[in-house]
Amino acid sequence: MIVIGIDLSGPANHKDTAMAVFQTIGDELVLLDMLVDVDDEKILSTIHSFTAQDIILGIDAPLSYQDGGGDRPQDKCLRHFVKEFGLSGSSIMPPTLTKMVYLTLRGVSLTRRIMNMTAAEKIRIIEVHPGAAIGTRIEPEKLSHVRHYKKDIQSRYVIFDWFKSVGLKNLSKDITETSHQMDACAAALAAWHWGDPAKKPIWHWEQITSAHPFEICC
Repeated sequence: MIVIGIDLSGPANHKDTAMAVFQTIGDELVLLDMLVDVDDEKILSTIHSFTAQDIILGIDAPLSYQDGGGDRPQDKCLRHFVKEFGLSGSSIMPPTLTKMVYLTLRGVSLTRRIMNMTAAEKIRIIEVHPGAAIGTRIEPEKLSHVRHYKKDIQSRYVIFDWFKSVGLKNLSKDITETSHQMDACAAALAAWHWGDPAKKPIWHWEQITSAHPFEICC
């Protein structure tokens, strides 16, 4: 099985989009490729190149929005959940918030194109939250690094070592250069735990509707 994690940025900001492609081997997730500065066409062609196998795709971006604006029910639920672990809920923002709306637009557009791809039946898509995926799994004494890894490379080094301890293999330390590559790996971790029948996510919103067609997990 192929597991892909994408840390998506807005449509005019490809340089902050990272895509981590992993292969499941036994109880490990082995990195095959890390792509950065990725546009939509590269995302689509990369996914298509692996459709000989089943693909689990975890995307860090809102993949739907609430009619009328504001939080979706799943946003409220996840925000409450992460606070129980000592994490800030401020990173879980309404999809229609001004600073989020272009990211939401890209997430919605991209996933609809993926759903219309040839061999789309081989692809399962899940919306993920990388920071929550790390923060709800990592040892409590390392939680401060989850709060700071976006800006602090020393904290990214700690999380890099932790990734290796939870089954992510073949990682290059180069991924610590930006938080985007780290988030792509964490997106894959969450997607793996959702899509592998031998595992389960820490938190999982299963209810889907025509307006909100994708489950969410961390």
